[in-house]
Amino acid sequence: MGSFNLKVLFFPLAIIFLIHFSEHSHVEAKIDGFTTDLISWDSPRSPFYNQSETMYQRLQKAFRRSILRGNHFRAMRISPEDIQSEIISGGGAYLMNVAIGTPPFPMFGIADTGSDLIWRQCLPCDECYKQEEPIFNPKKSKTYKTLSCDNDFCQALGQQSSCGDDNVCTYSYNYGDQSFTKGDLSSDALTIGTTEGEPASFRGLAFGCGHSNGGTFNEKQGGIIGLGGGPLSLVNQLSSEVGGQFSYCLIPVSSDSNASSKISFGRSGAVSGSRTVSTPLIKGTPDTFYYLTLEGMSVGSKRVEFNSKNKYSPAAAEGNIIIDSGTTLTMIPQDFYNDLESALASAIGRETSTDPSGYFSLCYSSVSNLEIPIVTAHFTGADVKLQPLNTFIKVQEDLVCFSVIPAPDIAIFGNLAQMNFVVGYDLTENKVSFKPTDCSNH
Repeated sequence: MGSFNLKVLFFPLAIIFLIHFSEHSHVEAKIDGFTTDLISWDSPRSPFYNQSETMYQRLQKAFRRSILRGNHFRAMRISPEDIQSEIISGGGAYLMNVAIGTPPFPMFGIADTGSDLIWRQCLPCDECYKQEEPIFNPKKSKTYKTLSCDNDFCQALGQQSSCGDDNVCTYSYNYGDQSFTKGDLSSDALTIGTTEGEPASFRGLAFGCGHSNGGTFNEKQGGIIGLGGGPLSLVNQLSSEVGGQFSYCLIPVSSDSNASSKISFGRSGAVSGSRTVSTPLIKGTPDTFYYLTLEGMSVGSKRVEFNSKNKYSPAAAEGNIIIDSGTTLTMIPQDFYNDLESALASAIGRETSTDPSGYFSLCYSSVSNLEIPIVTAHFTGADVKLQPLNTFIKVQEDLVCFSVIPAPDIAIFGNLAQMNFVVGYDLTENKVSFKPTDCSNH
């Protein structure tokens, strides 16, 4: 049992790469890798910080985004041939500030682990939404070029690509909230700032140069940065340069914390050492997602087997759960959830309370003396011990709720469950590793 820590209740709802660029300072990235600071969307250091909102108002928005994102993931698994119609344009939980072009031209966009394509607004605009930062002019970049229709990246777009008269590959994405982006599939240099001081530059990054974009995009963002598992994502395009490895360490953010989360690429992103556990990364459809196999969960010493009757997250099947840093809550099938909640409520042995928002079914008031047991997630070959900060969240004063919810036809291991772990992805060895860490000091 562990006492619930009231100071460690908030989390990174969204993250920004904090970087600094100069025209002549970027260098080619080395296989040794690099690390970048991450800033929470709701941190006072973020341009998205809304001083008028309370922490609990921000949490409610994050919970709603999780449910929408879960619906999007479920639709992609059920109908992989028609995935774009269900995508929410602002569905990602992170923001990134990188730069594209030579000289580097900053881009502030949604970093989405549920998407693959990287795109940004480009001049000339046939139709562009209003954005605060200048719109990228490809004519001013020395390294910009359009990609031909027979390019492998163009082929990877599938139904979202077409071929113009000049043999330039064009793309078209239509999102479920009526947002859209259309333009030329292109390539250019990508620059990412590092904590080591020297920004790292990568040549020939494929991205969508959007000349027609509109809908619900925020004026502070300049596009979307895909971090999924498909061939067009940032992670896979940098795979040869960084050895197919990246990791992140997400901190629980309290009002008195000045620490930043971190993301590392290459050898800097390797996860090893004592208490590290690893589980196979499973190939699935669509290949955008990162799939693991969850065999069950334990409440203290009582084990609950993964129990599901639906065909999209079947019990004991390989790849039955998606790990996603962009979804706040963890979601599991209803049958499994019922057994897990029952075991947890029995172990806590306290009178439950009602969540006024209706998001959660297991909640407790009088939290100061609440004893919460360790919950262990049993992945294939890896037992990940979740502390109270990973499994319960304070949703209002004097009310905490179990941050796992039931969901139809989908299972997602969300970012609350990943806080204070170094979570490493090795796309060469096809494994995901977990190492418990105080991310505030990582």
